[in-house]
Amino acid sequence: MKKPNKKEHLNLLLSAFLILAFIVCANFFAGFTSSMPTMTAQLINIAVYAVFGLLLFYATRVGDGKAVFRFSPLTLLILVLPSVFIIVASLAAFMPLHNVVAADALTGKLSVITSLAAVAVGYGIPYSFVSGFELEGYKADDEEETVVKGGVQADLADSDIAAAEEAEEAGLQNLDVDGE
Repeated sequence: MKKPNKKEHLNLLLSAFLILAFIVCANFFAGFTSSMPTMTAQLINIAVYAVFGLLLFYATRVGDGKAVFRFSPLTLLILVLPSVFIIVASLAAFMPLHNVVAADALTGKLSVITSLAAVAVGYGIPYSFVSGFELEGYKADDEEETVVKGGVQADLADSDIAAAEEAEEAGLQNLDVDGE
């Protein structure tokens, strides 16, 4: 396994600090919105927690290289849509499960499940489209490559691929010598 360099350590440290700073900010916003009308306070808190989910995505997916884009309908269906349903059910009294996920009527504070659903939406939406970052030309040591030669498929490691190519070249040279 590759040893992390100083830049990676700095990124990890800054990501951890970012998460801790956001926890303090979320507490500030919860106190700030307590004097506002209930619906407004709930919408602001949901937006704050969704941004927290975005920051979590960034903190867990930070890296060098180019972004790896892909669409994950499974993540969208299993993570994002139920979370959106929970958020809408917490705001709309006519929705099923409103009594379970609604905010506290006296204080206007979000329920824990609604806060977590907002974080899941913030994390799940970008994760549905971007899986992270990778370096060009980077390949794990244990990663194998499938090679198809002459209609035969084989899973080979990097060293095996190089040996197979050398053997193939030597075999072709031997064929030329034997054919003459």
